[in-house]
Amino acid sequence: MSGRKNSMVALGLVVAASLLASAATALFSFCHFSRLQFQLLNAVCQEAAQQGPEAERVMLAALKGYTDKLEDGTAKEYTSEKAECGAEDSILWAFGYRSYDFLGPAYRGTFLFAAAGLLTGVLLFAVTFLFRNKMEAVRIQALAGYLEQVNNGKAAVLSVSGEDDFSKLEDEIYKTVTYLYQTKGAAVQAKNGFAENLSNIAHQIKTPITAISLSVQMIKQEIGSSLHFERVEKQVLRLAQLEEALLVLSRMDAGTLCLQKDEVDVYTVLVLAADNLQELFASSGTSIDIPQLGGMMVVGDLEWTMEAVMNLMKNCIEHGNGGMVHCSYEKNPLYTQILIWDEGEGFAKEDIPHLFERFYRGRNAGSGGIGIGLALSKEIMERQNGTIRAQNKRDGGALFEIRFYCH
Repeated sequence: MSGRKNSMVALGLVVAASLLASAATALFSFCHFSRLQFQLLNAVCQEAAQQGPEAERVMLAALKGYTDKLEDGTAKEYTSEKAECGAEDSILWAFGYRSYDFLGPAYRGTFLFAAAGLLTGVLLFAVTFLFRNKMEAVRIQALAGYLEQVNNGKAAVLSVSGEDDFSKLEDEIYKTVTYLYQTKGAAVQAKNGFAENLSNIAHQIKTPITAISLSVQMIKQEIGSSLHFERVEKQVLRLAQLEEALLVLSRMDAGTLCLQKDEVDVYTVLVLAADNLQELFASSGTSIDIPQLGGMMVVGDLEWTMEAVMNLMKNCIEHGNGGMVHCSYEKNPLYTQILIWDEGEGFAKEDIPHLFERFYRGRNAGSGGIGIGLALSKEIMERQNGTIRAQNKRDGGALFEIRFYCH
């Protein structure tokens, strides 16, 4: 709230409190003086009654005439009931009179005026309270909207709305957001620097790997095949794979890896991924089952999604003990799910939380891997509004669960 609105609220509360206090004082004074009047008149009547029956008749006639005048001619019947609430010695109570029987129009006007003031005070207080709550709700909604814009990366400079109870909170929010933006900028800069350094290292590794690979091939041609040369060639191939993985990771970390957003058929992705692994399937004695379950489309990049699926299939081939790799997929209003599993022993329980970490190699990892395939698959899926989860099947075997969310 602005200072002007704050002053209006404060003024409204003061006026409401003043009206309530004045009305309560007036009502209290009215009741108090009415009681005193009744007590004084009762004392006078008791003295008159002691003077004899004639004086009592005159007193009753005077009281009846006065009350008839106040009631616009309505007569007050005489009653001999005794006083209640400990007032048996009250002669006016004995004759059936009460304190309100002797109140004139002026007193009743005072009562109505006090009641009106009380009601006005209550209404003014309620209106002021509701107005203050509304203004606070508007300020809270404005700050919440600003924080929502910050979360969406669209926040502008926080405008100052004046001095009020939320000004301190507003200042602290602005300071926190400014600090977070500065920290974010520094973190992005450091990440880009790391990705650039990683890319440079990968490119530097590529040159000696290429030279070593060519030298090994030339030596093999000159002296023939040898077990030692095969080992060297295998390690060179592994270094080449590592260099390629480092380049991909550096592009992902730097945000330069652009993924297309096209409609991709799930069955097509699975079939293409399996076709690219035919040699690996054949050499390991593993077969693959990809059922045709109808056309199901997901939004993503065909090549990179296929790369992610290939890494999962490779893992199933390595740990499937020569059995069969199974695939299945289904769609619901929330997501499209792809399941890939093998018939092996499954994952070690201590490995499951770390399977998608970079360069992590589990207890049963093969000798040729570098621990980057599953991490790469996770990065690719998450950049396409998807998730990957690994678990063991109840009847044995490792299971990968991929979900592409619709929204």
